[in-house]
This record gives sequence, C-alpha cells and structure tokens, in this order.
Amino acid sequence: MQEFTKIERIVPQLKPTNERVDNFREISHQYTKEEARSQASRCVQCGNPYCSASGCPLSNNIPQWLKFIAQKDLELAFRISNETSPFPEILGRICPQDRLCEGACTLNDGNDEHTIGAITIGSIEVAISERGFEAGLKPEFASQKTGHKVAIIGSGPAGLSCATFLLRAGITPVVYEKADAAGGLLTYGIPGFKLEKKAVERRVNSLLEAGMELHLSTEIGKDVTFQEIYDKHDAVFMGIGATQGKVLSDENYNTDNLYMAVPFLTNTQKKLDEKMYDKKYDVKGKNVIVIGGGDTAMDCVRTSIRENAASVRCFYRRDEINMPGSRKEVAAAKEEGVEFRFLEQPKRFQVDEAGNITAVEFVNMQLSEADASGRQRASEVAGSEHFEEADIVILALGFDNERSKYLNANGIDTNEWGAIVTNDKLETSKKGVYAGGDTVRGADLVVTAALDGREAAFNIMEVLLEETEEDVVKATV
Repeated sequence: MQEFTKIERIVPQLKPTNERVDNFREISHQYTKEEARSQASRCVQCGNPYCSASGCPLSNNIPQWLKFIAQKDLELAFRISNETSPFPEILGRICPQDRLCEGACTLNDGNDEHTIGAITIGSIEVAISERGFEAGLKPEFASQKTGHKVAIIGSGPAGLSCATFLLRAGITPVVYEKADAAGGLLTYGIPGFKLEKKAVERRVNSLLEAGMELHLSTEIGKDVTFQEIYDKHDAVFMGIGATQGKVLSDENYNTDNLYMAVPFLTNTQKKLDEKMYDKKYDVKGKNVIVIGGGDTAMDCVRTSIRENAASVRCFYRRDEINMPGSRKEVAAAKEEGVEFRFLEQPKRFQVDEAGNITAVEFVNMQLSEADASGRQRASEVAGSEHFEEADIVILALGFDNERSKYLNANGIDTNEWGAIVTNDKLETSKKGVYAGGDTVRGADLVVTAALDGREAAFNIMEVLLEETEEDVVKATV
C-alpha cells in the first residue's frame, strides 16, 4: 500500500469517440485485475478515512476493500464491498465520485492529470464486482426465512436496496412495480452508455434467486389498492421516486416536438430493448435543443447524439462552472459533438399554425459578484432576446414529486412539495409504513436512495424481529 509516490493515478481508458457514439454501450474500458490491484495499492490507508467517513453516504468500508484487492484477495474484497452497499457494481459506475468519495480522498489535489491524485475508487469498485462475478462469486443472503413479508412499492434504487437488506435478514420482500421491468431509473432513466442494463438485470435476478417476489406492471390505486397491500404484509416501504419533470411557464406543452426528459429516455430504452414504445420520441435527423444543466440533461444530449440527431445544443442559464452536472459527463458530451450555450435562459416558445414549436426565445444572462454565501445571482441582459430554431425541444429542468392521491387517502402525510413525511426511523405517519429515496428527499442521488432503503430495512427488521421474540416468549410462558 501507499504506492502513490511510485504509481500515478490512471483512470480507465475511454473508447474512441467515433466508436462510442454509434451505440449505447458503456464508454470506458474496465480495469483488469492487475490494473485494479495497482491503483488500489496507491491508497494511504488513512487512520481517519475521509473517503468513507465523510465522502460516502453509505459509509462503505473503502480502505478495507482497497487493501484486500491490492493484496490480490478478490473474494474478501468482493464480500466487503457488498457488505454495506446493495449494488457496488452499479454505484461504482454512476456515483459522482468527484464530489463524494474521491473528492474526500486525502490524495485529491483537484487535478486528475497530476501524478498525485485521488484513488480511482469508483473504477476499482466496479472492477472488484465484475472480476468477482466472473470468478463465480455471489452476494450472500440468509438461507432461512423468518416468515415475515414486507411490501415494497417501487423497484428503483431505494426499493431494491431495501429488498437486499431484508433478504439478508431472512425477510421476504414483495415488490410492486408499475413499469414492465424492475430497476426504476436504473433501467429507464440512466442510459446504457453510463450503466449497461445487463448489470441491473443481474442484480435483480440475484434478488429473485434469494427469494424476492416481483409484481411488474402493477400500479397502486389502479391494479391493486394500497389497503390490500397494507393488510397482506407485515410492513410497507415506499420507494416511488420523484419523476414529475419541472416545466417552464408556457402554454405550449401538448405539442409532439416538446419532450420531457424521462419519457424521452424511457422510450429510447424501450426502443433499444425492442419493446413497444412511442414513436413520437424520434430525434433522427432533427435539430435538438436540450434545456438544463444537470446529469439528466447530459443523458438527453448524449442520447440524442446516439439517436443520430442532426444537431444537439444544450442551453443553461448559468456558466459552466455553476453547472450541477458531473464534469465527466459534460466533457464526454463535448467530445461526442454536443454544443453548449451558457448564460442563456428560455423565455417562450415560438409555434407554427399547427401548434408545433419552431424556435425558442432566449435571453442572455449575467452573473453578479458572489455574495457572502458564495452564490452568484443571475439576471437578464436587457435587450438580448433572440430566437433559436429547433425541431425538438427537451426539458431537463429537474424533478418534482408526483402527487399520488392514494397517499393522503390512506393516512400518509406529504409536505407542500408532495414529498412523503417521515420521522428519524423513516416511518411515515401511518404505522408500519416506511419511505425513502427521492419520494422523501426530492430528486437526489442514487446512492442516497440506496442509503434510505438500507436504513429503512434495518428499522423494519428491528420492529419485526422484536415482535417475533416477544411471540416466542409468550408461547413459552
């Protein structure tokens, strides 16, 4: 270990741009066993590992699995990486490590090209998982069942995380998913060039093999009532996400050439999977404008490039430094042919006689000096309005909570934004019903949803297993 003075930080090699824009496969190669071992050996093995303690929401045992993969003990590294994380091979691919574990690394100097830089934690995490699966290693689950069943509504990151940790305690998760495939945004929100779907399918299949029950194409309040689910299970976990796209204050939302981000990404994935999809979400040969600056906007522009759009432009109201999206994503999008326009804010749409959008009116923006909090205010530049022509406009402005009527009707309180209200145990206002992820936090990271699913599972276990012990005591008295 501590080989950082001899071995430079080397990130996995990216595939050539002309090769990667022709398909939806992941854009970078994975470390070999030797590359993962070499990069892991750079770890300082800090006495107080910031990568784990403050950088990782899951508090993963990062130094430990770095140590064991450096020592060529793949099995132990695999087991430790799976101990606190429900799906390390997925989070290693999609977590914003530059803002989390790698950003907190003692060796991080803010310059990836420098010979002394943060440990490539995410890439090593993926390599441990993939090499482990290749060697026949599998996540471990309880061999005996307790007889308890917990309903999980939503099979996204929070729901699958909750199911994982319940299965480890021998509790059977019964998952209800309104889509035709499990995974939530892992399947239908994050494109394959960031997360190939075989990784999600493999993890779902491992949960099914361990005893998870899965009901697809099942919508609560339509195909089954919440009360039915509540009555049939020992507890309920709500992981329904926050997928209602934010809109602009404009009346032209019923046109076929204005897309919301999630339906666009979902239908593109269904097309790739050769499933039924809405053909209106076709950008081939079209001039596309994407409005937004987060990771979802990057997913939309890079998907449009792969779907052979004639041109793709991304407009953001602030400058590049203030973009919320991952720097890696922005850099990859530029390499793949996306044009970025900063400090431009949409004002209104221009439409033709049929009501279809033909252009977007933008106004130039300027940023003030930073205030005491470091925040710069954005204001319009007078007289700078201008139109930008487009065949397709995609809105990627963030997400709100969907206001599901069955929540309040069943005594589950929500706040003014439609998010479910929970206590410090992640329990809602209805006894025995828990919630986590974006449906509680608002739109956030996959890793924080995974954290909520894990913690909710622990809290559910505590209650159910305590009740079981009390029943045993009563039976013996």
